[in-house]
Amino acid sequence: MTNQDRTQEPAIPGKPTSASRTTLSHIMTASDTNLLGTVHGGVIMKLVDDVAGAVAGRHSGGPAVTASMDEMAFLEPVKVGDLVHVKAQVNWTGRSSMEVGVRVLAERWNEAAPAVQVGSAYLVFAAVDENGKPRRVPPVVPETEKDRRRYQEAQIRRTHRLARRRAIMELREKRAAEGFED
Repeated sequence: MTNQDRTQEPAIPGKPTSASRTTLSHIMTASDTNLLGTVHGGVIMKLVDDVAGAVAGRHSGGPAVTASMDEMAFLEPVKVGDLVHVKAQVNWTGRSSMEVGVRVLAERWNEAAPAVQVGSAYLVFAAVDENGKPRRVPPVVPETEKDRRRYQEAQIRRTHRLARRRAIMELREKRAAEGFED
């Protein structure tokens, strides 16, 4: 499909940020722990990917696959008995891709203290059709000042992802031309 064909495609109506915003909550148990007795980072990452996938699927109206995860930050340890809330929303959309921002909060299951942010991540999802080929997604429509800030920050992250990918490919091509094999 040429760029001219793409510009002639009918516009997809946008969806507000709140339309697909989702929270997944889970109580951490002993089976979730690592050798240090805190919740394993991989358990948290799976929850992050699960909720982000649900958000991407809701926003795009169908299947979406994880293309990348960046900036997974673990801010505080999570303990057995913590009630973990994983909150996600679409921050930015491209033609077939979406950036989903995720915040991870934890609170003691039996206390009334407020939840504390324990992690965050940004994931990129690609919407796919029944053949696994990219399909168009609706534009995200930021609703609040915070949503607009997240949209702008997502554009910066996208620019950095693309520049990093381009620099790596250029380096590989240069090394291949010099006779180095990877």
